[in-house]
Amino acid sequence: MEFSMVYFQKRFFMLFVICMVGCAWLSQPVHAQPRGSSGPISVIATPVVLESSFGDSLEALGTTRANESVVLSSAVTEFVRELRFEDGDTVARGDILVVLEQDEEQAALKAAKAQLDERKAAYQRAQELVTQQALSTATLEEREAMLSQAEGTIERLEALIRDRVIRAPFDGVLGLREISVGALLRPGDVITTLDDIRRIKVDFDAPSLFLSDLRSGLEVQGQVDAFENRVFTGIVSSVSTRVDPVTRTVSARAELPNDDQSLRPGLLMAIHLIKNPRESLVIPESALIQRGEESFVFVIEEEEKEEEENKIAVETAVRTGARVAGRIEILSGLEESDLVIIHGLMQVRNRQPVEVSIDETGGEPLASFTGDKLRSNGER
Repeated sequence: MEFSMVYFQKRFFMLFVICMVGCAWLSQPVHAQPRGSSGPISVIATPVVLESSFGDSLEALGTTRANESVVLSSAVTEFVRELRFEDGDTVARGDILVVLEQDEEQAALKAAKAQLDERKAAYQRAQELVTQQALSTATLEEREAMLSQAEGTIERLEALIRDRVIRAPFDGVLGLREISVGALLRPGDVITTLDDIRRIKVDFDAPSLFLSDLRSGLEVQGQVDAFENRVFTGIVSSVSTRVDPVTRTVSARAELPNDDQSLRPGLLMAIHLIKNPRESLVIPESALIQRGEESFVFVIEEEEKEEEENKIAVETAVRTGARVAGRIEILSGLEESDLVIIHGLMQVRNRQPVEVSIDETGGEPLASFTGDKLRSNGER
């Protein structure tokens, strides 16, 4: 019994010593070390941009059309004598493209001109005789009518010859040739196509809610899959006078310059239209921190410390407006050219020193800025 008491006393004393040592260790202050490097946190920032035409956007789909377009064909049935164009030629208005057989018409025209000369001479002789009262006025009028008839015959033959010479009706680019020399060309047969693609038209439908803002001269932007990220800029040229009672949409037409003739008729184009364009400060969405109903950004500022200028991240409250395609309108809290952090926000704390790489466009690849510095701070 005495042995057991001594054993338990020793065990209790050992437990007491262990507890005292543990409490002393836990009471020591813990100095938290920043993750990775102890220096400034590496971040990427971009300047606040003042956009002159920011606004609510409308997305629509339309099909590109040539400014002027025609399918060339013949008005008469005749054999093809000459072809004066090749596939894809650029032609001017009035250029001769096709010449049809016209020997018969040329011969008839030659005879008609000879007859016209004869009747002109007869009419002049009749005028002289009437002046001398040697010929009746009725005979003079008869010869005048015969002269007019000969002139009409020449005009008809010249029109027939013009029908056998096919010209370009306007400046443009020819399509593929569908006929050959010697072929019998009939009315309606396709010779080729002619398109004026120096400007491109795009018809699209917009919700009637946009009717009050949809007007001629409004800027539009278009993109097609064939040119990936290239943006084509134009204006609204006209708006339909009617709203579709079924879809409640209004048709509009936009015109886009196409000086390099990249766009062709028939392409599916995504139209982006800005409603209520205005001048606004804009930042990328990635710069915004949302806490409940409040919004914040980290602004890069200079801090003088020990005769050195250090960059620090300052948490700043902002008031936001519209959001458009990854961008946010800032109504208050920022000024143009302020630098806001867009990458590295998870590590930054208010007034923390930072090392800044600047993305001027907001679209540079992350690999251009990160490197070993961001990876050392835990950015993967």
